[in-house]
Amino acid sequence: MAPPQSGSNGGGELLETGLLAAGKEAALASTASTSGRLAPQPETGRVHRRAVAQLREVFLGTKLFPLFAAVPLAVAAEHLRLGRAWVFIFSLIGLAPLAERVSFLSEHIADTAGPTAGGLLNATCGNVPELIIALFALHKEKMEILKWSLLGSILSNLLLVLGSSLLCGGLANSGKERPLDRRQADVSIGLLLLGALCHILPVLSKYSISPGDSISTSGSVLEFSRLSAIVMLTAYFGGLVFQLKTHRQIFEQEEDRSEGSSTNSHDDTEDKPIIGFASAVIWLIGMTVVIAMLSNYVVTTIEAASESLGIPVRFTSVILLPIVGNAAEHAGAIIFAFKNKIDITLGIALGSATQISLLVIPIILLVSWLNGIPMDLDLNLLETGSLVMTIFTTAFTLQDDKWHYLKGFNLTLCYVVIAVCFFSIKALPTPKKVNA
Repeated sequence: MAPPQSGSNGGGELLETGLLAAGKEAALASTASTSGRLAPQPETGRVHRRAVAQLREVFLGTKLFPLFAAVPLAVAAEHLRLGRAWVFIFSLIGLAPLAERVSFLSEHIADTAGPTAGGLLNATCGNVPELIIALFALHKEKMEILKWSLLGSILSNLLLVLGSSLLCGGLANSGKERPLDRRQADVSIGLLLLGALCHILPVLSKYSISPGDSISTSGSVLEFSRLSAIVMLTAYFGGLVFQLKTHRQIFEQEEDRSEGSSTNSHDDTEDKPIIGFASAVIWLIGMTVVIAMLSNYVVTTIEAASESLGIPVRFTSVILLPIVGNAAEHAGAIIFAFKNKIDITLGIALGSATQISLLVIPIILLVSWLNGIPMDLDLNLLETGSLVMTIFTTAFTLQDDKWHYLKGFNLTLCYVVIAVCFFSIKALPTPKKVNA
């Protein structure tokens, strides 16, 4: 009886082993089938989480995010016809966070271009609101608003942005006199003086002729302005060659210090960025479209809104518009001044002003020339005098190799004086320009 018993036990073991093996195979097959059906779900979840993270980074990654609510309010005010003043106010408020986010997105794109070229790209994108507003003003042939807004952008960068940065940075480092590298400032000041010369000569031409020759002089000023635009563009691109190619070593020391001081922070944040290059370009295009829409609202309603609010149009164009358009540069310059990176602050403020003077203004002039719209470099006497004194004041402020809060305080007060002047003194009507 022993052998049958042993055989019976062996058969049971074999049966049990076979059942276990079959169960494992079935489980594996079931798992493979299930995983094959569910494989897209984790990928879809990652895409969804990344999209949500980008939305959070773009819209909630700035302290100005509550101002985004002004964008739909501006659209609603325009379509519901709530009044020109409300459309203008909401549009102006909505431009502030958009300008800051454009600068933020340009930084992600500039990461692939290197520090110097990236900084230039950042400054270019930072001037997108001013350029779009100027193009809409040109399209509507509102020459005074066009010239005032571009002039105000230069004044704001040189006096308000640079002045408040030196003031805040100096107070944060009170009791200390910090060094600065004035070589970069000398390059920008020299280019700005060239731009100022191109504005001074058309104004002086008014006082060098007899009253009967005003028509011929207007045509001569227009021709001079268009030729000067070519010279200004040549000077700007010559400055780019100087900065990026032939004398790059002047700017390399500042870049090396900036990179060295942030090495530790980069080592701790080597994770893949939330917004990549392609995503940044798409977001930048979308932001630019919204800026164009709001800029159209601003240019269309600025005169009616200024009259309704009791504010001179010149004050609105020279002071209020540039403050909103330069929000990104203003915030960035102050932050770097707090961190005692004054060379970067100078690059932001002076670089943006130089770009407006020698790139944006000539481009607008050439576009007006191609479209047969008479636009010249004559800003009138008060505006030209303000520009020249602003450049001289900035140059004397940066003439030595030190900086402290008093220099920033002085520049900020100069901006206040100019703002009060444009608020209290009414603008004289500009005579019609002849076509040429």
